[in-house]
Amino acid sequence: MKKILMITAAAALLAGCQSDSQRDRALVGGGLGAATGAIIGAAAGGGVGPALVGAAIGGAGGAIVGGATAPKNCVAYDRNGNPFRVACP
Repeated sequence: MKKILMITAAAALLAGCQSDSQRDRALVGGGLGAATGAIIGAAAGGGVGPALVGAAIGGAGGAIVGGATAPKNCVAYDRNGNPFRVACP
């Protein structure tokens, strides 16, 4: 029970991290997905095997969703040639 509580607390702390980088969001999403998948797999299957399968599936799914939902920022230039970030179309 303590393990599940610690993993849940760590997942909640990581969920609060905000990042614009697609790679960073994929890593955080993969970590959260793996932790959640491991917890659900262990609870449903009651062993190490289902926990590992759940972690693998959750990690892959979390990484895909985290990378896909990252905001895209493009660079535009004003009349003086100064760069600034804009939302990509």
